[in-house]
This record gives sequence, structure tokens and C-alpha cells, in this order.
Amino acid sequence: MHHRYEFAHEPRASPEAVVGGRATDNYRFTVLADGLLRYEWATDGQFEDRASVFAINRRLPVPEFRVKETEDSLQIITRRFHLTYNKKPFSSSGLHVVVKGNFHCHGSLWRYGETYADLGGTARTLDEANGRIPLEPGIMARGGFASLDDSESMLFDEDRWVTVRQPGGDRVDGYLFAYGHDFRDAIKAFYALSGPQPLLPRWAMGNWWSRYYAYSADEYLQLVDRFRSKGIPLSVAVLDMDWHLVDDPRIAATGVTGWTGYTWNKKLFPDPPAFLAELHKRGLRTSLNDHPADGVQSFEEPYEEMAKALNHDTSLGDPIPFDITNRAFLDAYFDILHRRFETEGMDLWWVDWQQGKHSRIPGIDPLWVLNHFHFLDSKFNGQLPLNFSRYAGPGSHRYPVGFSGDTYVTWDSLQFQPEYTASASNIGFGWWSHDIGGHMHGVKDNELLVRWVQYGTFSPILRLHSTNNPWNIKEPWNLPGQFEGVMSEFLQLRHRLVPYLYTMNVRAAEQGLPLVQPMYWAHPERDEAYEFQNQYLFGSELIVVPVTTPENPKSKQALTRAWLPPGRRLADIMTGIVYDSDRLLWISRKLSEFPVFAPEGSIIPLDAESSPRNDCGNPDNIEIILVVGADASFELVEDNGVGQTVSDVQFTRTPIKFEQSLGRLTIGPSMSVSDAPEKSTRGWSIRVIGCYSLKPEVSTKQGAAKILSAEVAHNGSIIHVGTSDCSDAVVVNLGAGDPQLDIFNPHERIMEFLREAYIELDLKAKITAILERRKPLGVTVGDLHSLGLDDAVLYPLLECLLADSRSAS
Repeated sequence: MHHRYEFAHEPRASPEAVVGGRATDNYRFTVLADGLLRYEWATDGQFEDRASVFAINRRLPVPEFRVKETEDSLQIITRRFHLTYNKKPFSSSGLHVVVKGNFHCHGSLWRYGETYADLGGTARTLDEANGRIPLEPGIMARGGFASLDDSESMLFDEDRWVTVRQPGGDRVDGYLFAYGHDFRDAIKAFYALSGPQPLLPRWAMGNWWSRYYAYSADEYLQLVDRFRSKGIPLSVAVLDMDWHLVDDPRIAATGVTGWTGYTWNKKLFPDPPAFLAELHKRGLRTSLNDHPADGVQSFEEPYEEMAKALNHDTSLGDPIPFDITNRAFLDAYFDILHRRFETEGMDLWWVDWQQGKHSRIPGIDPLWVLNHFHFLDSKFNGQLPLNFSRYAGPGSHRYPVGFSGDTYVTWDSLQFQPEYTASASNIGFGWWSHDIGGHMHGVKDNELLVRWVQYGTFSPILRLHSTNNPWNIKEPWNLPGQFEGVMSEFLQLRHRLVPYLYTMNVRAAEQGLPLVQPMYWAHPERDEAYEFQNQYLFGSELIVVPVTTPENPKSKQALTRAWLPPGRRLADIMTGIVYDSDRLLWISRKLSEFPVFAPEGSIIPLDAESSPRNDCGNPDNIEIILVVGADASFELVEDNGVGQTVSDVQFTRTPIKFEQSLGRLTIGPSMSVSDAPEKSTRGWSIRVIGCYSLKPEVSTKQGAAKILSAEVAHNGSIIHVGTSDCSDAVVVNLGAGDPQLDIFNPHERIMEFLREAYIELDLKAKITAILERRKPLGVTVGDLHSLGLDDAVLYPLLECLLADSRSAS
């Protein structure tokens, strides 16, 4: 069987998990897990065992459950739920499920056919969005249950081709997720049923450059070289539609738009293979835009070959229509239309389907077919497969990366994207790629662009993109002064984060834990976790609070309301400020700062280079961000770039462990299944956030590594360790047992804030006088309130004074 039709799936459930479905039954229930139930009704008694585009693996381990049955009633009882059914056509009175745990004041009761609120999933596109849009359902809810209707989705037949469901029969095919507030258990059950998130190639973690603009080959290479000369790395070069013929007079003669094309524009790209090779030489992968809806016109270079493969009459020059429901067309679409560009050096197709859900066969959604087979076909080169397309519905997580669409350039658009991205994890969709900076319309706003890039740095995929407007500028060097500097620093930081991001990529594929998670996944019983939908968990170690509002002209800082969850103290890894946990507060940040918090006992590995290389390769030097105060462990995962799935990639794993009681950090040794770590030697440095007076020592078994230098930075101390053998362990002692975050001193930051604030000089003097009196904290706060300060001035002062309660004493 051709590789594009091969995918892992076991759609028929274990017979032991099935209740009903006998020859005389019109109902069937399948207990897929202790919190996951499939419920089916078919008037003709014909039930569906083929894989749907959502449910591909129903043969799961059979959980413990009990069945109580009489002639006219049925009960199914698991550890998590209790189903009651009257054996009649499904109705709200005849079929209901009680979820154990009382997650609602009136109990957690699901009735078939009733509508219940859930926590939202994602949406097919953000095209034309200017802020919030409605979200499609997810599988999680505060009430403890959520249902997913799979009755009308497409199916895969036995030879892996797409088909529609049986007609008639008054059919119902649904899934009930009854996991209470165990949201991570729910998403793991989702992935078990619908397939895991694939492992993305490491290069996808870097900066993507995209612009709807008619670049020539020379212009594009000059652009890439300009980024490199500025020390800004790029890993993916995206070419929008002008790579192919667009304005050719033959296009106008056909009456089509020119959006679809399969012939290089030789005026812009006279030697495509040489151009693609130059991009590869610079460490970039290339993506070509494809709007396939208009088929193949007679002037296209592959027209004759396509026509021959499809037995299409060319005598009148009629176009070959796009028909994704035709298997012969699909094979030719890949083997003729697309393979020629891939053999020239193209790495990734950007499938830009915008024509809705209609096809020649009702019920077959072209976007689903394109996503599924594009992803599988991308295995042809032996590398990790990757797709770049729109979301088609539940199950789309199997085909990353998602292209969210053309948003407006507005603060409202930016403000919605963090929530939109986090809630997508409620339907398993973990790899959204947004048009960072916005796509179209809007007003020039350098601050908005920089804040968007900061958010993009801490989002699943960072891809700069804009419409065909010469004034929609994304190149950092076209911004003035500070805006260029900050934007460049965060684009560099994105590549520095790749060691952490790639490890989280492996975690997502192996453990079913998306990179971005809503706060309520970790704190489901706290109301604040549901209220603060714009902040999110970013991997295993970080909490991100995006800045999505403009700065105040007086304070020259932006205010963001945040919730710091219960647990240990947290440190802002950017500023070094230490905060008490379990609190609400207003966070104030100047343009160069972006709030990213790590609790005590956190480890975050970074590329130690200030300007990492383009290709996101495994770095020679690693900087470890360490937040002391509790034991910590992290396993850094790297690969050798070979393999097609997470199960056959050879990983090198480097354990990093911090023992709080001893003040000791141990790095390595690195371990690989091939017994040969990807790197033989590596240099290390440790940035200890919020600690400024350490006396470190270092040792290894072989005695090679030593402390080259130690310095104090704005956010902590940096310990530079020499190069050591990766098969050896590096041990760094911080100088004392049980080290703690230094008590945050608010006065230095307050003085910096007042120096830059555009407020009356006399008012600055009054504020300073109050602070210098050193009165009890409550008195100081009251005195500041009495000045009648604007919120933009008062809140930054209170943030500093109240951040770390230890400073009050």
C-alpha cells in the first residue's frame, strides 16, 4: 500500500467493552475508558465500526465496569460515571449519565439531547476576525462532562479511502467525556481515541518568515541575509502565492483568479532548485502556498502529464477540475503536481483551502481530505511529516501545523489570540500558527507589533505574516529605535527557547500534554483559573501572562491583570521580581519586558547563544534557567533528525536535577538509545533567577569542567561552566544548602519607574517622600492612595511594594 494511505488505526472496539448492539438491539454503548463512553442508535440495527475522521482507535484497554440489565432498563457503572437507559429511542428522559463527584451545585447530570455549556475548543479560521469569535465545542466543562457528536463525520473505509456514513436509519453516534475536573485525563483519553499529536520537526520551533509579496529569488535571499546580519535567526521561509504564475495573461483568458498555480514564475525565480538550495545552505526550510481549488489549467507545466494520468481530454484545453473525492485525482495531485516541487527542494506545503466544506460528494469536506493525505504524503522523504493548513474539526490535531487565518491588525485581535490558542487544547489542537502582528487593515502601531511578537515568542509557532500592502511592515529594521531592538531580542529569544520547546514537543507526542494549556487544567477548583482565560501554562515550567493592551502615556508601561496560582513563590524570569503565590494583581511592564513566571523549583533549558543559528540545531552551549526554593528536575530531549514518528526517532536525553536541601544542580550524563549522545561535548551556564550573591563550585567525575566566570545580571546570577564530556555528569554547588530566592527590594524598580514616568515632578517628589519614611506597608499603601494617583501610576507602585511579602519586614 502507498505510504499516503498508511496510518495507525484500530477502529473496532474490544467486544468486552460493548454493551448492546445485538441482532435485536437498536442501541449500542462502548465503554472506551472509565470516563469515556460511545453511545449509538440505529433504527435498522446497523452500527458503524469503521474509523471516522475523529475516532480512529476504539480498541482501547477495557476498563472495569458493571452492567445491570432488565427487559426495559440498562445501567452501566464505572469509577467515574453511572448511565441509566430505558432501551427506547434516545431521549432526555430515557438516557442520562451521572458523573460522580458533584461538579455542579445541582449535581453533574448529562441528559441526551440537552445543551450544556463547555469550556470551548477552537474554530476553523480567524479569517476577517477583529477580536473575539465564537468557539466550537471542546471536551471539557466545569460541569464535569461534555459530549461530542460524531454522527455526520466522514469515515475511512478498509482501504483507507474516505467515504460517507450509511444513509437513513435515524443514526446517532456520539461520545461522552465524563472526567469531572480531571482535564488532563480527559485529553489523554481524547488522544487515545483520536490519535496522538505527532512529533514536529525541530526546525518548526523557530521563526517563520511569511509575507504576501512578490519577492524575486534575489530579493528573498537578500532578505534572509539581512536578518542574519542583524543576528536574527529564521528557520522557515514561506513563499505566498506569487511563487507561481499569477498575472500571466493566459490566466485572465481562462476566467480564473490566479490563486491556484503549479508553474514557477520564472521572471521572479529563474532557477528554482538553485534558489531552494541557497535557502537550505542558509539553514532554512521552505514552504510554498497552495490554493488548489481551481484545478489545473491548460497553460500549467504539469497539465499534459496530469491529463495523461487521468485520461483527461486535452483537445480543447479544458482545465482539469479539482476533485478531491476522486482517488485517481488525489494520487496524481501528489505524485505529479506536488512531488516535482518537493524533489526540487521544497519542504512544506501551505494548504490554503478557503472554499468551505462542499465537494462533489455531499458529506466529504475537502479540507479534511487535504489535511489527512497531505500529512501522510509528506512522509515521502523519510523525515518527520508536517502539514500547514486550517483546522477542519475534532481530529485535526493529527495534522499539524494549523494556519489560523487572516486577522485584523488590532489590539482586539491580539487580545483574543492567547485565549483562542489555550482553549484549542480542549479539543487536542496544540499547534496553532497565527499571523503574528496581524494580517490586514488596522492602523500602524509599532507597540502593537512588538507586543504581538512577544506573545508569538511564547506561542506554539511564531510566524510573521502580512497581506500585500507595502505599509504593513514586519522587518525589525524598519521600526524605529527601541521597537527594533525589542522585536529583535524576542525573535532571538524564540530560537534560544528551542531546547525547551522541542522537549515539550516530545512530551506532547509521548504523554498527550499540549505545549499550551489553560490555567484551569492545573487548578480546576479555582474560579480565577476560568476567569483569566488569556494567561496560560507554557510547557511544564512556565506561566505566561501576555501583554495585550497598549502602554499608558503617563507611566510608559502597560498594565495587565493577572492571577498567580497557589503553591510556591514565583519569579518573573525576565525581570527577576519575586512574587507571593495565590493572589490577584496588576502587572506593569515597559515595552522591553514580558511577564513570564516560573515557580520555585523550575528548570528551563535555553540555547546559550545570544543569536542562535537558523536551523534550530542542537546547540553547542546550553544555558539553564534555575529557580531555587524547591527540588526540580527536567529531562532535556534532543534528536538526530532521523525518523518519521516519535517511536522511531533516536533521542538523546539529558537529566537535569536540582536538590534544594543541598543547593546542588546535577547535569547529565546524556543518554541515547544508540549509546552515543547527539553531542560529545557541551558547554553549560546556569542563570539562577532572583539570586544575586552565590558562591558556586563545580565538579565532574573526569574533572574537566570548571567555573569560567560568575556574574550578576539584572534578573539573577549567571554561572559559566566550561565545556565537559556529555557522557559525564556536571555537578554545580551553589555555595550553601537550601538556597532561597533573595527578598525582592521594591525601591530600585520604583525609582526606575518614576524616572521614566511622564507625571508632575512635584508628584514624583511626594511619592518618593512617602517611600523614604519607611513606615509599615499598610500605612505606605494608604498614603499613596491618598495622593489620588491615576491607576497607571498607582498600580506599578503597589505591584512592587506587594510583590514579595518578605520585603515588608
